[in-house]
Amino acid sequence: MSHNESPIIVGLDIGTTKIAAIAGRKNEFGKLEILGFGLAKSSGVQHGQVLNIDQTIKAIQAALANCYESNPDLEISEVYVGIAGHHIKSLQTRGDIVRQDPENEIQPSEIDQLINNQRKTFIPAGDQIIDVIPQDFHVDNIQNIKDPVGFNGVKVGANFHIITGDRNAIRNINRAVERSGLSTKDLVLQPLASASAVMSEIDMEAGVAILDIGGGTSDLAVFYEGILKHTAVIPFGGENITNDIRLGLGVLKSQAEAMKVQFGSALADEAKANAYITIPGLKGMPAKEISVKNLAQIIQARMSEILDFVSYHLKQVGLDSRALNGGVILTGGGSQLKHLIQLTEYTTGLNARIGLPNEHLAPNHIDELKKPMYSTCIGLILKGYSDYEHNYKEFSEKYKEVKVPKILTNSLNAVTPPTPTPEPVVDVVKRKEKFWDKFKNNLIDMFKEEEDQIIK
Repeated sequence: MSHNESPIIVGLDIGTTKIAAIAGRKNEFGKLEILGFGLAKSSGVQHGQVLNIDQTIKAIQAALANCYESNPDLEISEVYVGIAGHHIKSLQTRGDIVRQDPENEIQPSEIDQLINNQRKTFIPAGDQIIDVIPQDFHVDNIQNIKDPVGFNGVKVGANFHIITGDRNAIRNINRAVERSGLSTKDLVLQPLASASAVMSEIDMEAGVAILDIGGGTSDLAVFYEGILKHTAVIPFGGENITNDIRLGLGVLKSQAEAMKVQFGSALADEAKANAYITIPGLKGMPAKEISVKNLAQIIQARMSEILDFVSYHLKQVGLDSRALNGGVILTGGGSQLKHLIQLTEYTTGLNARIGLPNEHLAPNHIDELKKPMYSTCIGLILKGYSDYEHNYKEFSEKYKEVKVPKILTNSLNAVTPPTPTPEPVVDVVKRKEKFWDKFKNNLIDMFKEEEDQIIK
């Protein structure tokens, strides 16, 4: 697949605290080049569910506007959207088909048929199947096959992990996206998107639990022996910690958020006993002194609750501390809390580390995009590429008309717009550098504004 044929794929992460839109394209080395980036404060979403469609549409449109501002040549019509919320459920099924022509090798179309058959699985009324993920295949008496294409046999089957969600919640997401002038290419479970962004083949083989700590929910995906074993959505996230601080210390929500980000720690024992934060008083009232130790105790209580859920889910699927050699990979905005790795290791008995989406990004991008809070969005683009590589024509027709500058990954760190006529090399280089500088500056300004709002 040549670079110029690669489609531009857009991930839309509709979160409780933020909405992010990232447009990316794979280069010839298989790395993602970010062509546009937009961020907006989310409203209308609670615990990962779209509750107020009008407010969500405004937030999506603001994120899109920022994305276009970062790259005016971008055109966005279809997006991959992340889905979470405590309405998400999962179940295990097993299915097989008797082959019509057992003399020939198994074809990809037969595997597609086997997967599609699982979409007829009985699920409770009001729910809808979001995804059907094959875990391991079997052909006749041969078990634990990763990819049965090319095998020969009478019967082929698999164990499946089926993810379902509330029909109304799914409809609300699709409605908000469509009324923002976009169409949903696919809905992807957020922990799976995050996992694809921060996890390598080695992690999958060793066995890992990916915990994406978002604003409204914490999403869990467990992989063992190269197979997705379990998914779960824990109904607590960063917003719950902020609310606990607000109620426990009697401060405003904006003050609680700022304290959490600047002074928060997930381990009370690590906080200084004699350190205090001064909060200005309201309307002439005296200033308030907040103990950093008390702040850490509130954060630790809620984070411990989230991690207890993780331990519970790991026990449910029989994967205790001995089985997951890769440990826990923490990602999402909430993973940036100080001392969270230590608390995770203490609570779960597993090694822990922060998962960043760096591995999949082309070099020379601004550091902001390498933060764990963008793992879901970058994972959505990777999911789009996985679809594209399995179904070439559907994408190539849709995207071949899109004219978007290509971000180079060479030392120029530049963008090259399409040129109808040859130009002197020096002019091209200057124009590339100018475009990239503008793109980079737009993003940096955007983040400065965002940080100012949080600190205020």
